[in-house]
Amino acid sequence: MQIVEILKVLEELAPPVLQEGYDNAGLITGNAAWECTGVLCTLDSTEDVISEAIRKNCNLVVSHHPIVFSGLKKITPSGYVQRTVIQAIKHDIAIYAIHTNLDNKLDGVNDRIAEQIGLVKRRVLDPRPGTLKKLVCFVPVDFASKVRDAIFTAGAGGIGHYDECSFNTSGVGTFRPLEGANPFTGTTGKRQEEPELKLEMVYPAAFEKRIVAAMRTAHPYEEVAFDLLPLANPHPGIGAGIVGELSPGMGEQEFLATLKETFQTGVIRHSPLTGRPVQRVAVCGGAGSFLIPKALAGGVDFFVTADLKYHEFFDAEDRMVIADIGHFESEQYTTALLQEVLVRKFPTFAVLKTEVNTNPVRYFK
Repeated sequence: MQIVEILKVLEELAPPVLQEGYDNAGLITGNAAWECTGVLCTLDSTEDVISEAIRKNCNLVVSHHPIVFSGLKKITPSGYVQRTVIQAIKHDIAIYAIHTNLDNKLDGVNDRIAEQIGLVKRRVLDPRPGTLKKLVCFVPVDFASKVRDAIFTAGAGGIGHYDECSFNTSGVGTFRPLEGANPFTGTTGKRQEEPELKLEMVYPAAFEKRIVAAMRTAHPYEEVAFDLLPLANPHPGIGAGIVGELSPGMGEQEFLATLKETFQTGVIRHSPLTGRPVQRVAVCGGAGSFLIPKALAGGVDFFVTADLKYHEFFDAEDRMVIADIGHFESEQYTTALLQEVLVRKFPTFAVLKTEVNTNPVRYFK
């Protein structure tokens, strides 16, 4: 199996177009056309992880964090980033990063955090605009079912917990084939009237290319009439952070103790406690201070994230508690998520989880 087959599964889970503009997700070293000998999943691509991949005969490392985040001007062994890249290239190890595109999925990094805490009724905290569009196309009645099924299979027609959603309107289409045309029906130079269905369905903007291709392949017409319309309503499964409910709720001290045990963190930095029970909780793996206003607006009791600066704790304004549990600690379960996704798709293939603790932070106790 080629590495590209594994990357297709990862990009179905988290399309690269969902990554933030500053990010560097994707294939960082190696060749997607290589035959894959095994996959090693990790949070970070470090020198120790690459060494582990070599020992375990895995020539693909799937990492959450990109080892190359900004550009490299020199590739010399002067720093851990350069040494890791040199080691990977020298031993033909492909490194693939699935970073903010996985952060921006409801079933991604933050969902795994929310699952560990036990949150229910989970939804995206800050839905991302421009992620949902509508396809409108016109199809001869006898071919409507074939075209509709092809578009559904390509990923259109999903609304919340429903799929294969569409709206269909009957009408009559007109066209006149000109010289050089090869019409499916009708005669050159003569106007044709054809009973047609107008099909409408929403789709994730990230899958537009393959959805349009599927429609064209299934459609009988030489020239397909269709519209791609942007929608103001966001995709409910795409955006930053997750908010959910604790059932049952608990006290603030009890919740902090639960976080400390669940995420095995040496210390939790937090804003002053409010004295109120914890019911609604928001989470964001890694640096999530940008979501503090959204958490406040959402009536959150506790916001669990990492990498907070001193002054950002003031932003809680005694309306909620902000808890910094550590970057690695918040995202550590991402490694298992990646392994599980690939094992489900390739149950007989070697998909391993790193045994290296890549957390660079230590706590003095």
